Amino acid sequence: MKKYNYLTSRLLILLMCAACLSCSKNDDPQPDPDPAPDEEFYYKLHRVENLAMEADDDNPTEAKPAIYFSLETGQEVPNAQSKTMRWDLSFSGLYNSFLGGNNGTNSTNFGYGGAGKGGILILEKPFDEVTEVPNDSQFKSGSGIIGTDDAGAFGEGIGWYLYDFGGTILGDGTTEKTHVAYALGSSLTTNDGTVIPARTVIVKTPRGDIAKIKMISCYEDAFTPDEWFKDTPHMFFTFEYVVIPAGAKHFEIKP
Repeated sequence: MKKYNYLTSRLLILLMCAACLSCSKNDDPQPDPDPAPDEEFYYKLHRVENLAMEADDDNPTEAKPAIYFSLETGQEVPNAQSKTMRWDLSFSGLYNSFLGGNNGTNSTNFGYGGAGKGGILILEKPFDEVTEVPNDSQFKSGSGIIGTDDAGAFGEGIGWYLYDFGGTILGDGTTEKTHVAYALGSSLTTNDGTVIPARTVIVKTPRGDIAKIKMISCYEDAFTPDEWFKDTPHMFFTFEYVVIPAGAKHFEIKP
């Protein structure tokens, strides 16, 4: 009888331990399986205003933690979910002003190790005139690769914004117009008469959907160049975008 009680007690203890482990596993903060977007999400013009990033003008060269953004929800995604397909666009580097896609195969990408198959590129073409989806070979899979434009200070290729360090490229040379970042969602003309074409960012989402993005501003509640000054609150990103499903070849906006 004592032997039976002993074995029964041992069995109960093992069962209780297994139950506890199961509960603990279920309590892990893991996201649900990545849901696919609703059909109504596609071919609509979406606008995000004043997406706030951390900024420290006293330490301008110190990069802040990357921010992950879902085009589907229009919201930030927690850093803990960087290896998931829940985000489409990263903001990183200097003032979080460099953009990247979500790709799990590129070791320089924030999504490395995940299932994402995304990428990013930029076109010297206005948003409304971009109607064809670029070839897959044009997309880049690294992180933080679309940022400052060569027409301004600290340029790194074709970028979505021009940085007017001294305030003399687009500004009037006053102190208030120094250190201004000019979004190139629309074309701009420099003080020497050079026309800087409008730029459109193209993102392939981790699922293979395609988005075109018009970057409008990085200043709070200020959406045109005449409102941008050195002390205007920043970094608050405003942009518009439309997403089309994987396999589609043409951008259009439907009511």
